[in-house]
Amino acid sequence: MDLETLRFATFGQLDEAVADWSTMVTNLATLEKDARDGLKARADKADWSGDNADVTKGFVDKTVREFADAHKQAKSLWNILKDTRSELKACQGELNEALARGAAKNLRVTTTSGGGFMVTAGSLYVAPAMGPTAPVSGELQHDVNALRGELQKILDKATESDHTGSVALRALADQSDLGFTGAEYKDRDSAANAIKQADELAAIAKKNPEDLTAKEFDKLNAGLKKMSDDELFSARFAEQLKAQGTLDFWAELNTPRPTDLLRARGDQFDDLQKNLSLTLATASHSDSFGMTNWKREMVELGSQPLTKNSGTLGFQVMSNLMRWGNYDNSFLNDYGNELIKTEKERTDNGRHGAWRVGGPMDPVLNRTGSDSGTDPMTGFMKALSSSPDAATEFFSDTFVTKDEDHEFMEDADGNGKREMRELSNFDYLFGERDWPEDSTNKGEDSIAGRNNMALALEAATTGHPAGEMPTQETPAHNAEQAALTKSLIETISEKPDLLGNHSYMSDSIGQIAAEYMPDIFRSLNPNTKGQEDLFPIAGSAVSVGESDTTRFLYMLGRNPEGYAAVNVGQHSYTTHIMEHHFRNPDAFGADPNVPQQQSLKQTIGLTATVAGEIQGTIGAGRSYEAEAEGGAKDAEYNKAIEVTSTRVGSTVGIGIGIGTASMLGPGGVIVGGVAGTAADEIISGFTEGTMRDKSGDVIYSNGQAMDATKESAFKLIESAATKAGEQSGNPSPDIVASVAPAAELGFTHATANIRTSIDGEGKPGELEEKK
Repeated sequence: MDLETLRFATFGQLDEAVADWSTMVTNLATLEKDARDGLKARADKADWSGDNADVTKGFVDKTVREFADAHKQAKSLWNILKDTRSELKACQGELNEALARGAAKNLRVTTTSGGGFMVTAGSLYVAPAMGPTAPVSGELQHDVNALRGELQKILDKATESDHTGSVALRALADQSDLGFTGAEYKDRDSAANAIKQADELAAIAKKNPEDLTAKEFDKLNAGLKKMSDDELFSARFAEQLKAQGTLDFWAELNTPRPTDLLRARGDQFDDLQKNLSLTLATASHSDSFGMTNWKREMVELGSQPLTKNSGTLGFQVMSNLMRWGNYDNSFLNDYGNELIKTEKERTDNGRHGAWRVGGPMDPVLNRTGSDSGTDPMTGFMKALSSSPDAATEFFSDTFVTKDEDHEFMEDADGNGKREMRELSNFDYLFGERDWPEDSTNKGEDSIAGRNNMALALEAATTGHPAGEMPTQETPAHNAEQAALTKSLIETISEKPDLLGNHSYMSDSIGQIAAEYMPDIFRSLNPNTKGQEDLFPIAGSAVSVGESDTTRFLYMLGRNPEGYAAVNVGQHSYTTHIMEHHFRNPDAFGADPNVPQQQSLKQTIGLTATVAGEIQGTIGAGRSYEAEAEGGAKDAEYNKAIEVTSTRVGSTVGIGIGIGTASMLGPGGVIVGGVAGTAADEIISGFTEGTMRDKSGDVIYSNGQAMDATKESAFKLIESAATKAGEQSGNPSPDIVASVAPAAELGFTHATANIRTSIDGEGKPGELEEKK
């Protein structure tokens, strides 16, 4: 900024802009509150189903978030404008004061061409930094130099303020092409500092890794950790590094070679991998020109070798930098499509394994120790596990069509003639892919590939990140999620070894089953009329056959985590749905010719029968494992139940909130926290380690004897009916007395289904009950 510009600047337009943005912030704050407390509150209470639950509620939630982001962005812009204006006005005041003091000493300041200035002392002058000057007295020379220095300092300060304000405003405005960014900055300096730090850390990452010092590594690692969720910082960092530079940095840093940095900080490379991944995930949400290019180039570079002589592809590097953070859905979709295209090319449309095992001189791309990182699908699956919408779209997309050249055949119409089959990405990855063998950093077989796939499926089917529980904000299941869940259940039913040989996936798949408990109840209930009233579902329902559900649940029962998720989920849902019907006795089967209490008794009985069938099915799976292991896994099962129930007891009930309507009332079931509900007491029994019956025996402690499992199930289902009636203010000892026989009928159904559905395997014997 030159002297004349600052000296004679008028701030009328800037003042108006600051005032306008102040008004905008106030108005948006009001709109945000109205949207949150009005529009969203009413939507949350609405008893919606079908398209309204799938589309409208999601649209409302997104609209409310946009109002919140708009308010944040407007406030940040206002803060930057306000601070910049205040600093420039202050600089103008300092400049005029300095000029006045100089004039009092007979010093004159005039401008020169090109925006410079010179200081005149009487008839002589001194130009700043312009070589020798005419001789002046020592005191006068001191005054000239002092004024010159003060003026230059003021102009430098004004220039910096104007520049950083401009850069921050442009960067913030560029973050979102459509809608608003959620970035929030309390003042201009915090936004400018984010950009400055990004430039400094990007400069470190651009260095040759062989020249990187431990001090620089520490600065980079600590900076990324601190700033990874800052939108301006993350986007600026990635833009400066560029897509190719990002790949080169991580690959070259991890190329095996003895270096001082590796010896000094090798044990912290995993932290850097995580912090870099989180930073890039945040950056991916930016729509700035630089980040738009970064994302496009990263997708293009995925299928290309890093260098002419390199055997490492871009996908192999980038997928290892996607294991943490929530990446932008559009970027994940583009990345996933190109990854699948490359997979098809390298496997001849799925005929053989895709990726080689890394050689001794290849980069160690994954520093977590779970796997080598050479299979790019492993890291990408982990990325999808944090981005539910992208995961749903990816698994639902087509891998190969019937018209492509491949070897996937089926007899679709049962005429004995096998024909080409169409596969979705789910069909291929879960059922057909030849996942490459891999090992951990301890030399053990790695399970990371399929396990990450299970996590991604958990996100894709439930609508929330894997490892989390559904909340009131989680939307009802949509048609794509329901279709994917149907495919999962039917695939495991048809090929149980897909889960049996990789049982470590059972925790995620068990969670899926728990959150689709209303759908499972429907599939096991023989009544076809009134299902939507008996077991209400807010969103799209999954329709599967009883045999498929039986085989699916049986396989989950053979794993402690899968058994625990289904067990706790069933009891939570059973208790909630019973409480719902006790509160609304006419919700199902209302008949003017039948007394209300008799109709309610039938409703609770139908619920108990299905609950008993689920318990009998997973109990048989556990009992089969108990026979095979001699009861050695009982402790694992009990620990898994306790851990699962602790998660459920601290948040929204498992199996509710997704597959049911949004409030307690006609056609609905509780969605909010389970505290204060009948289910709260049931689940707390697990959580607090009080899983005991009246005789003091621990509930579900022994999987070896089906009689023990049956007794435990009956006690809890009966207790659920008791507590549901009490909580609703409509207790009925007569109805409670009918629950255990109804649950026993469900157990009988389970036994029959297992005998006809599991090919003779898993008919558990009666072993001596553990004392």
